[in-house]
Amino acid sequence: MAESAGSATHMIEAHGVCKSFGETEVLKNVDLTVNRGEVVVVIGPSGSGKTTLIRTFNGLETINAGRIVVDDITLQDATTIKRGRIDRNVLKSVRLELGMVFQRFNLFPTLTALENVMQGPYRVRGLPKQEAAARAEALLARMNLAMKASSYPHELSGGQQQRVAIARALAMQPRAMLFDEATSALDPELIGEVLDVMRNLAADGMTMVIVTHEMAFAAQVADRVVVMDAGRIIEQGPPDVIFKSPAQERTRSFLRAVIDRKAE
Repeated sequence: MAESAGSATHMIEAHGVCKSFGETEVLKNVDLTVNRGEVVVVIGPSGSGKTTLIRTFNGLETINAGRIVVDDITLQDATTIKRGRIDRNVLKSVRLELGMVFQRFNLFPTLTALENVMQGPYRVRGLPKQEAAARAEALLARMNLAMKASSYPHELSGGQQQRVAIARALAMQPRAMLFDEATSALDPELIGEVLDVMRNLAADGMTMVIVTHEMAFAAQVADRVVVMDAGRIIEQGPPDVIFKSPAQERTRSFLRAVIDRKAE
């Protein structure tokens, strides 16, 4: 059984998390707590550890030190580190509660949009097929994709594929969502439609951790912005503070570089 070791107000907790790939330290003693209903946006230069951090939250990456608690379930700690793996039942319990949307859409190419969305509820949650299909139809409609239900991934634009991927994650009725650069693989004109979906989720109160380079979007939706650099969290706070008067020079130089790139 999954071990309860968290807080009623905290959805995700990372305590002293360290992660290395070979000799390269990617995460260095990271502490981060995400409250239920909170939207936390993680920003920082490439290679700062943002993606690795959120991948530790659902066990896609195992940690070398520290502790991670998700929805009051201890996912990773000294015991799992010593064992070298996460208990399968604990991992399943956490992944049922954490939806994740990746840079690439990872849709099943031989399944329609509807079939992609209904797979999780039907095969993992054990929902009756008709009920899973009805849930998938409702989510595709919510994504403005009702007319694309019978389309295959290769018949959809990148933005449409990503919205199907979001619908697929939501079909599992997770308690929180992780977004790893969900718009980075999209053409610029398609980014807006995916960001609109994420804005709506934030407005609905979904707990979210979002890794993104879209600073205007971050300023709009974030309750808190977390800045990472070289495997550490160097500062965090409300978007007005981080974007208008950051405390760290490294944050200021990063934001200047992002703005300069956008202006090119």
